[in-house]
Amino acid sequence: MDLKTFVAVFGTVFLAELGDKTQLATVLFASRPSVSLVTVFVGASAALIFSSVLAVGAGSVISNFLNPRYLSYIAGAGFVAIGLWTILQAASQ
Repeated sequence: MDLKTFVAVFGTVFLAELGDKTQLATVLFASRPSVSLVTVFVGASAALIFSSVLAVGAGSVISNFLNPRYLSYIAGAGFVAIGLWTILQAASQ
């Protein structure tokens, strides 16, 4: 295992997940008194693992047709677009 890649991926995904809708939904489920915290943890963990499997598979397939450098540009542009849209939505309220 490449430790440098592991740390980069872990750090990026960990920071991206902090405070996002997924984490907020997990907090809401865990706040219900009648819900097992173990079940919430296992369900949320399984969902993140499954979505990561899909992302790794998609990245592997797409990289056969498109240069990974261009994928980085596309992802960056997508993040910028989402950020701008978020700012515009907040400014219009």
